[in-house]
Amino acid sequence: MAHEVPRDELPADAQAHPAVRPELYHFSFIQEGNLQVSQSRQEAAHSAEGLYVVDTSRPFDCLAFGGPPGGVGLEIPKALIPVPHDRIDRLLARPIPAREGVGALLTGFLTRLAADRSLRPSDGPRLGTVLIDLAAALLAQAVEADDALPPETHRHTLALRVQSFILRNLSDPELSPATIAAAHHISVGHLHRLFRARDTTVSAWIRQQRLDRVRRDLTDPSLLTVRIHELAARWGFAHPAAFSRAFRAAYGMPPSDYRHLALVSRAPGATPRRPVRTDTRPSAPPTAPVTS
Repeated sequence: MAHEVPRDELPADAQAHPAVRPELYHFSFIQEGNLQVSQSRQEAAHSAEGLYVVDTSRPFDCLAFGGPPGGVGLEIPKALIPVPHDRIDRLLARPIPAREGVGALLTGFLTRLAADRSLRPSDGPRLGTVLIDLAAALLAQAVEADDALPPETHRHTLALRVQSFILRNLSDPELSPATIAAAHHISVGHLHRLFRARDTTVSAWIRQQRLDRVRRDLTDPSLLTVRIHELAARWGFAHPAAFSRAFRAAYGMPPSDYRHLALVSRAPGATPRRPVRTDTRPSAPPTAPVTS
């Protein structure tokens, strides 16, 4: 089973000769420092934001230089990667693209997992499946063996690509199922099926992501002078009235009350009390920002 490997450091200018371990693929995403990695007569230098994979069943060497390196890693049993292993051999120790496409999805997911202290052991199987699918898709793409992947891996990877695209474009009020589908060269129906398999809809998922970010901004003291409808607009809510209704439905109170309670509760010795709503801005036409 895949597991997240904690941040780890090697002594600067020291050569490491890892012992041969069970048959795993070890992925390392370097966040700082530099490494020279070699395995199976293949060698490459890796720096910050670099990604590489090695086969732990064979000897490999790492040489750190320019300071101690650090990063996050992932180990997956080779048997769980449905890509011809002889093709993956060509990738060992070499740089794998990590700033775009599936590589960016995998490294972004790993980085978030390493920083999230709220995860529980029961989350392991679900997160492990996602990591395995991303790692397999990345390797298959790198060796042009996409046809070796099972359909479910393709679906998971596509869904993660779509979600990543949505998160990067939440501020666009024109974001819609049609624009999302077009950006990924799939039909709108195919897009809806991806989200239906996750017990949600495209519109509901976008709306919740936007609400989560506005809610976070409402609790930020540095944004206290920014009007609520301006915060909402930053995250793609084009109509204040529609935003207010969606926020109240999600969190049980108007956004102005939520902001007040969140900020007052931060004051030492304060006893938060629910305020009387004073939002007197004119209502806009009740048009939802995203339609499905």
